[in-house]
Amino acid sequence: MPHPDPLHLRPEDPVELADRARDNIRFIRETMERAGSFTAIPGWGGLAIGITAIGAAMIAWRQPSSGPWLLTWLCEASIALAIATWTTLSKARETGISLLAGPARRFAYSFAPPLVVGGLLTLLLVRVGALGAVPGVWLLLYGTAVVTGGAFSIRIVPLMGLCFMVLGTVALFCPAEWGNAFLAAGFGVFHIFFGAVIARKYGG
Repeated sequence: MPHPDPLHLRPEDPVELADRARDNIRFIRETMERAGSFTAIPGWGGLAIGITAIGAAMIAWRQPSSGPWLLTWLCEASIALAIATWTTLSKARETGISLLAGPARRFAYSFAPPLVVGGLLTLLLVRVGALGAVPGVWLLLYGTAVVTGGAFSIRIVPLMGLCFMVLGTVALFCPAEWGNAFLAAGFGVFHIFFGAVIARKYGG
């Protein structure tokens, strides 16, 4: 009775080895990318920010003048900042990521400047009485911050930033009366959608 040759490879073995090699290479590449990326982006935090932004849009819609309208959105910005800070710290602690390490620092250094510019431009627009441009400026510069910071984060983050930038560009050239709807779509709907995707695919 013939004995099987232990060195004999079945026809499907090379294919299995190639598939296994591709899987290993993909795993190594993704591991290296994450090692140099800031992955503590809070998906659930983004979703929560989106929900509060929808609420802020509903409140702002009922304001009798531009002053209370702006104040409503500034309060929402403070709430969003608090949510983002808390959820980022929580996710970083759970995943063992240092917020003082290279990727986190690079993310912060790239994310912060457009937001600072947005704050300064807001003061200027208030001063000259051009509040109608505020929604477009906020969306555009927030999107810029997300794109530049996202260069040091997971792949979906720059895509989210580009969506904000496109929406902000459109808002700049639309009637000022539509501004509240644009803010609700960006800070509300976009955050809910991308937050849910990040929470599902990148662990919370």
